[in-house]
Amino acid sequence: MSLQVRTRISLKPYNSFAVEACASHFAEAENDQQVRDALSYAQAQQLPLLLLGGGSNLLLTADVEALVLRMASRGIRLLEDDGENVLIEVEAGEPWHSFVQWTLAQGFVGLENLSLIPGTVGAAPVQNIGAYGVELKDCFVGLTALDRSSGELREFPLQACGFAYRDSLFKRESGRWVILRVRFALSRSAALHLGYGPVSQRLVEQGIAMPTAQDVSRAICGIRSEKLPDPAELGNAGSFFKNPLVSAELAQRLRAEHADLVAYPQADGQVKLAAGWLIERAGWKGFREGDAGVHRLQALVLVNYGAATGAQLLNLAQRIQADIAQRFVVDLEIEPNVL
Repeated sequence: MSLQVRTRISLKPYNSFAVEACASHFAEAENDQQVRDALSYAQAQQLPLLLLGGGSNLLLTADVEALVLRMASRGIRLLEDDGENVLIEVEAGEPWHSFVQWTLAQGFVGLENLSLIPGTVGAAPVQNIGAYGVELKDCFVGLTALDRSSGELREFPLQACGFAYRDSLFKRESGRWVILRVRFALSRSAALHLGYGPVSQRLVEQGIAMPTAQDVSRAICGIRSEKLPDPAELGNAGSFFKNPLVSAELAQRLRAEHADLVAYPQADGQVKLAAGWLIERAGWKGFREGDAGVHRLQALVLVNYGAATGAQLLNLAQRIQADIAQRFVVDLEIEPNVL
């Protein structure tokens, strides 16, 4: 077996919250065979298997008695190119932002609005990551996954993935699938998505009247860097709560009480509220208790100022949830996976 399994490994370097937790067993898979070896090892040792990508969508609240398998496969392949449209296949362990920057360097358009999102390519479909008016599913073609129960490979086209807002089949069937490779369709001249106010405003401020995909990416990287703390400097997992979907009636009632309510009507008649606005209005922005806190510039981000435990961060999140439910009759859902 080529897989190297180590024991009693600190997971602090492998989660963006920089929370201290210990894995009883830890390994890294650089290819399909090592994934299969990990499954066999975990079964033989009667251990649960926990998949780990970039650790940017994870809150560890205790030590992990499992085989933690970090997906470390690398590779980007151009499968098709007709001069205008391209089909690209990417290994699961590729860092997401580096991949996006690679596509832009090749002159490909489509993923620029998803710049500077932490994590890996293999983890991106699980959450159907999205930002600034674009979701992963908009450029997604398919993926290859390993069924942990049968050991068989399965191809998933777009229609089979069950993508929804920050959701997918792979999230709903957590524990069954290991995503190995993901495929994207991009082009050299697709229309840019400039409908998100701050992005278009930033481009205007920079005097860019005819932006390129790289201009959009740079603008978004600037906005994200100003609003969201760098996990390398301050432990966090980005947006901690999903933007809640509520009925039009509730949104109308809240707007009557709060004229500046940030809300976006949806095609199905529901209304998406800005979770950050709700949390800030409730007075949590900048809150700190010990080393667990809410970021001073972005109320949607919980942060670890140094020595906070996962349990302390979860407790803070639950207090915020209870307060928002009491004040606005809105349920906030935690976005990261809590273990």
